[in-house]
Amino acid sequence: MKKRNINSIKWQEWKSPSGRFHGFGKDLSAAVGDVPGGWPREGHPFNLELGRVPPGKSVCPFHLHTTQYELYLVVSGTGVTRTKRRRHKIKAGDVFMHPPGEAHQLINTGRRDLVYYLVADNPPVDVYYYPDSDKWGMRPHRGPFRRQPVDYFDGEE
Repeated sequence: MKKRNINSIKWQEWKSPSGRFHGFGKDLSAAVGDVPGGWPREGHPFNLELGRVPPGKSVCPFHLHTTQYELYLVVSGTGVTRTKRRRHKIKAGDVFMHPPGEAHQLINTGRRDLVYYLVADNPPVDVYYYPDSDKWGMRPHRGPFRRQPVDYFDGEE
């Protein structure tokens, strides 16, 4: 068994160049032995993160996963989770899930940090899409890219 106290894990910060996207996270799964990209050979079949988003910021761009589920539990603060059709208000105590194929984004609309737990299954392969910027990515091999239409036989002959 591997054990850590959450208070001994340092917050990791990320921020986009303009600051529109800003968040902090404690990768609790890594703290007890997860290996990024290691599942199913090693690591864990799910990830647990404690996240924090400053007021007025979004934790990440609007995106969807083709195979990954994300389950959220709001600890404190208020905000919205944006989906394709609408924005859903969220507050402390709310629990919600974004299944594969559902575009989503977490935005802090309150006056204090929005704090949440995120549990994500850890599929060995996932393709993800950013509808606002028309970018794609895939795990484990490649980060964001834009697709270009090509002929079916392009590069085959």
